[in-house]
Amino acid sequence: MTVQLTLPDGTTRDYEDGVTGLDVAASIGAGLARAAVAVTVDGDMLDLNRPIERSGSFSVVTENTEAGRSVLRHSAAHVMAQAVLDLYPGAKFAIGPAITDGFYYDFDIGRPFTPEDLERIEQRMEEIIAEDQAFVRDTATISEALELFSDQPFKSEIIRGVDEAEGAGSSEVSLYRNEAFVDLCRGPHVPSTGRIKAVKLMRSAGAYWRGDEHKPQLQRIYGTAWEDRKALRTYLHRLEEAEKRDHRRLGTELDLYSFPSDLGSGLAIWHPKGGLLRKEIEDYSRRTHLANGYEYVVSPHVAKADLWKTSGHLQFYAEGMYPAMELDGGQQYYVKPMNCPFHILIYKSRSRSYRELPLRLFELGTVYRYERSGVVHGLLRARGFTQDDSHIFTTVEQMPEELQSLLDFVLMVLRDFGFEEFEADLSTRDPEKSIGSDDLWELAEASLAKALETAGLPYEIAAGEGSFYGPKIDIHVKDAIGRRWQLSTIQLDFAQPENFNLNYASSENDRQRPVMIHRALLGSVERFVGVLVEHYAGAFPMWLSPVQTAIVPVADRHADYAYEVADALKAGGVRVEVDDADETVGEKIRRAITQKTPAILVVGDDDVQNRTVGLRLREDEGEQRGLPLDQVAGDLIERSAPPR
Repeated sequence: MTVQLTLPDGTTRDYEDGVTGLDVAASIGAGLARAAVAVTVDGDMLDLNRPIERSGSFSVVTENTEAGRSVLRHSAAHVMAQAVLDLYPGAKFAIGPAITDGFYYDFDIGRPFTPEDLERIEQRMEEIIAEDQAFVRDTATISEALELFSDQPFKSEIIRGVDEAEGAGSSEVSLYRNEAFVDLCRGPHVPSTGRIKAVKLMRSAGAYWRGDEHKPQLQRIYGTAWEDRKALRTYLHRLEEAEKRDHRRLGTELDLYSFPSDLGSGLAIWHPKGGLLRKEIEDYSRRTHLANGYEYVVSPHVAKADLWKTSGHLQFYAEGMYPAMELDGGQQYYVKPMNCPFHILIYKSRSRSYRELPLRLFELGTVYRYERSGVVHGLLRARGFTQDDSHIFTTVEQMPEELQSLLDFVLMVLRDFGFEEFEADLSTRDPEKSIGSDDLWELAEASLAKALETAGLPYEIAAGEGSFYGPKIDIHVKDAIGRRWQLSTIQLDFAQPENFNLNYASSENDRQRPVMIHRALLGSVERFVGVLVEHYAGAFPMWLSPVQTAIVPVADRHADYAYEVADALKAGGVRVEVDDADETVGEKIRRAITQKTPAILVVGDDDVQNRTVGLRLREDEGEQRGLPLDQVAGDLIERSAPPR
């Protein structure tokens, strides 16, 4: 008996029954076999040493790919669990997946881990890796697995959950062993621990079992693993750079915003400079939306419970909403978690004709969502935030062109803020959980895919990950140090027009149901500011900088001229700050540099006499002296202007 495998280049090869993924990789090339950590057959990932039992499409997963690193990191998580159980008799272990850039495992040793514990665990991991222990896959019945893990309550709970899901007594679980250590796992893993070439433990933190605050608190150890030491060093350098760019720290240093404990978790207050930064972003958003066919609307912050029942939020999103307020003799009101029902009410406020469509409603609407305290993270995950929110009502026939135009608009906006590298995810229908006709879903998905292809945007299909009410695309950007941020979303919605009985008069004067598109470009202003702060490390492009030019008089006698220079720049719309503190010129220049001010003007005796300035630009080295004020003012006014 043979299996026929189709390779990525389209060629097919026949192999004897029992051939392993490693055998196939070696038949293609020795270098490929050395780099391999797993293989896929028809999309299913298998261990290298596992026999291939069926024909299908075949590919090799190498260690320097994201999929390969995930295998590597999952294997490292097992080694970490093995080390903890070796070092701490009686330790209980829970789950340990690979995550972005790393892995973690949750434990209960009766106390938190200390930095010294992490050093011991990492040292023991290195010993296990040096022993090159083989990872061996096995299976067990439910009863066998429960006996094997009888002293491990978290593993036992997982096993019982598998049994309940599959049907009592009818299922097996897969295990992986390396020497005396055994763990529940679907796999795959690298062939042996020696393939884990570069690993480091990062930190530990408390974590509730299954993320439920009512269940036991465990101790989570985070680590990272890479294909070689060079890749690990590169990652650690990127972490150092990310720490320098942390928007919470830079927000304090640049006096932009803060998160006072008196205010409550997940909420920020904006200081004058942060307010200016935010105003520039919001002004840009209003200006560009109005110039691109949107109509600006405003909605309240609260609404009666009936609205949220009609929209479905109380049925499907109640955990993310703040508790109701009882007003008007017991009537319940909720602060809004989303803006969409209000825009729907605007659409529904009068009869609509096909001639009005597409109708594009836009709002900078502040919403409130009850995020768990454990996931709140500065501006990046807040409880109160303002969305550049739009809802577009269109006919089915207009939908493809509208989606293409909308994606072009998204990319234009993101490029104006300095992003150039984009990727997308296209989330498609889950047939068992979706509403709407097959034809409408197929048209929507095809239209989204065509828009992405026309825009030249690389994308991946997230099969079945669309919402029950429609497919969507999420746009990701890469920042200055290569991190990936999800910002813009375009979501088709076939449910809300039904929920609210929306319609329009067609050209034949019959009633038709519009298609609704949810769309946010920046995502939220707060999160977008956090991303911008980290992308630019606080050194914003000049049009966004809260202070665009600092003017430094050399001595007190130059202050009057410094303010005259400031007035000339302000008249052209430049945001200016004069530093007339009783300090040395060097101290004042250092302060402006620390505040990442794009332009610094220094004025002294010769400048007063000749109406000149000294100019220091952030992107240039050194200072230019004796430049004519009119020339410099004109240049700075031009540099300070926002795009479009």
